[in-house]
Amino acid sequence: MKPLERLLLENRAWAQEKAAHDPEFFHKLRQPRNPDVFWIGCSDSRVHADQVTQTEPGEIFVHRNIANQVAIMDMNFLAALEYAVDFLKVKHIIVCGHYGCGSIKAAMEKPHPDHLFMNKWLKYIKDIYRLHRETINGENSDEGRHNRLVELNVTEQVHNLAQTSVIQRAWRAGNRPDLRGWVYGLNDGIIKEIASLEADSPLDSIYEQSSEDVGAKDV
Repeated sequence: MKPLERLLLENRAWAQEKAAHDPEFFHKLRQPRNPDVFWIGCSDSRVHADQVTQTEPGEIFVHRNIANQVAIMDMNFLAALEYAVDFLKVKHIIVCGHYGCGSIKAAMEKPHPDHLFMNKWLKYIKDIYRLHRETINGENSDEGRHNRLVELNVTEQVHNLAQTSVIQRAWRAGNRPDLRGWVYGLNDGIIKEIASLEADSPLDSIYEQSSEDVGAKDV
């Protein structure tokens, strides 16, 4: 059986199983949902928000990209963030990385000459590695160094979130999503929290925007 044929077959089996277990499942799925959580995760096929948290479709609004980046030049991400905060009024935003991330490992190496767009994307992570090189290289194994950069990357993305006009505008308006940084372990399936910023957490003054500034977009 070809891979795509198997996917379609498994889809039919899944749909039949869901309908048999709960005849109202697909009817309920069509109803509008207002998730409380916006999940910014890695595109890695081993890490799915609903699976690792045992949540149902509609409970988490998800954006995924390589190495769970909060990149303010990424229109796709900014649109998802704006929708989650301004329309869904989410209460929590989670940046979730994972140990064993191939992109994190790649960012610690020299750019590949044939991967133009990947090189540009990984530069964000390379900058974090450069700034924290002494701390990262203080780990006593390659795995330890990779894991440390995974954690530092997640922490940095949480702070990047707080620096966006979308979040600062929401905090000023009383829509108060808290920001969380999580890391998922491929070896044991456990998520641990490594960073958090409550709504209205103080920011470094060089990132804090005035009330006039936050009326503008990030780009």
